Amino acid sequence: MSKQNPGRSTSLVNPNDERPEDNLLDQYIREHSEPEGDYLYRLWRATNIHTLHGRMSSGYLQGRILKMFVRMIRPRNILEVGTFSGYSAICMAEGLPAGGKIYTFEINDEMEDLTRRWIENSPVADKIELHIGDANEEAPLLGLTFDMAFIDGDKRTYLKTYETVMSLLRPGGFILADNTLWDGHVIDPRYEHDAQTAGIRRFNDFVAADPRTEDIILPVRDGLTLIHKKQSTSR
Repeated sequence: MSKQNPGRSTSLVNPNDERPEDNLLDQYIREHSEPEGDYLYRLWRATNIHTLHGRMSSGYLQGRILKMFVRMIRPRNILEVGTFSGYSAICMAEGLPAGGKIYTFEINDEMEDLTRRWIENSPVADKIELHIGDANEEAPLLGLTFDMAFIDGDKRTYLKTYETVMSLLRPGGFILADNTLWDGHVIDPRYEHDAQTAGIRRFNDFVAADPRTEDIILPVRDGLTLIHKKQSTSR
């Protein structure tokens, strides 16, 4: 039986995908995976209508993956860097156990009205604490240790954000970093002088060589890196 939401189109053009080149296999995946639910679908639509860069939203597939990782890791505290419209925060909150909390930071104050409205009206509003500001400066002020983090902020400062997050993450904790393939630009010499591509490349190179962690890049959406902070730095 299909798990698609009632009333959702079965067209080959996926209205909830940041890429237009949808195909039958993508449709099959959606029909055999947990649906996102009406609220998240409406949030995705609102994001694409009211913002210039709607594709920055995690979207259906990645959203379900984030929820599943939260179910598996069972964190108590999650740090998110880069809230955008709140889609990913809501997805992760859906997977949180009782008493769990997401502390999410969005540096662009122009997003606050849209994002706060959708978060506060969501069924998981009590599990999300939205902060408008720079996570690198403000997250350490919370005085918390995190079990999991999702990095999806400014690509030019990914490495700085990584070090901030590592300092706040418990040994054995997990980091998920988005956009680490950057539309394939990471291996394209034409983007040699692009600041965002350079930021992602620096991050990827550093994480791959970091003795404190284990990592794997998943070729999901625009690249999703899973990083495990070791209990000790010994290999």
